Amino acid sequence: MPYLTAPEELEDLLPGEPAFRANQLKQWLYQHPVLDPTEMTNLPARVREAFGSNHWPFSVEVEQSSDRGRTRKWLFRAPDGAAIETVLMGYPRRATLCISSQAGCAMRCTFCATGQFGFERHLEAGEITAQVAFAMASLSKQPMEGSPLRVSNVVFMGMGEPLANYANVRETLRRLIEVMGMSARAITVSTVGVVPGIDRLAAEPWPVTLALSLHAADDHLRQSLVPLNARYPIDDLLAAVRRFAAGKGRRVTLEWTLMDGVNDTPEQARALASIARKIRAHVNVIPMNPTPLAPQKRPPDRRIRQFVDEVRRHGANVTLRDTRGTEIDAACGQLRVRSAAASEE
Repeated sequence: MPYLTAPEELEDLLPGEPAFRANQLKQWLYQHPVLDPTEMTNLPARVREAFGSNHWPFSVEVEQSSDRGRTRKWLFRAPDGAAIETVLMGYPRRATLCISSQAGCAMRCTFCATGQFGFERHLEAGEITAQVAFAMASLSKQPMEGSPLRVSNVVFMGMGEPLANYANVRETLRRLIEVMGMSARAITVSTVGVVPGIDRLAAEPWPVTLALSLHAADDHLRQSLVPLNARYPIDDLLAAVRRFAAGKGRRVTLEWTLMDGVNDTPEQARALASIARKIRAHVNVIPMNPTPLAPQKRPPDRRIRQFVDEVRRHGANVTLRDTRGTEIDAACGQLRVRSAAASEE
């Protein structure tokens, strides 16, 4: 189970050792993560053995890969049974890691496999950060062709609503940026629309990217997909997004999971383009990666292209995102669904 001890607390794990050992351990866990404690070569064998047997943060229940090794997914299991999913995607000159911030999710978005399980608990900062460290270690051992040897981008788009677990997500951001040395601009925090969390994130010192999972351009449709919209309707969301963009000087991204016969109409495309223009946002259109428990489906390729063309024709900057890892259950919560089904057989 991945759990990365805070760097300030590592000395407590090494009783009787000189203080500099904690700094050496921090280097191995945060700056140059490894998959096996025996690889921490400048630590004495007694330290490696003691730490590895009691506190080693990396163990995997399920590992899958696809796209000729350019997409990898891991399912970790906490001692209390909570499942944590992480997906690594390799691109030319970029390696993007999608991490989870909660076990389960309370947002109940109808198209999301994670939401079908309900909410279990928040992930601790050590559990969230460990996903990044594990992926770093894995990538150094098994590089992806054309991609860097380290995770270059992190997106909080896995299981859970990051801004509902604000304290632990904030601490994770601190560790990623100030301890692991990642660029804040290479980190994206995605939300379905927790307005107070957006305002808190805007007040932080790091210029991270904000992604709003919009999925519908009117309150009626959006509330049928994202129940949280009843508390924070679209006008309130857009006002919070404007405040964030003004404070950070960063363009916000609008995420749009495209669903067959639901939000793929020309009318929705035109309304989406209007919203994007008003707040100067970039639009990411992501064809739905079908989930076993959701009724929505991926639109035909022709309609996907028509939707994207319509958004672009009405003046918005839009990107059609590649759907990666379909055959390995790479959408949020899918691997957990498969693993649970297998355990019941």
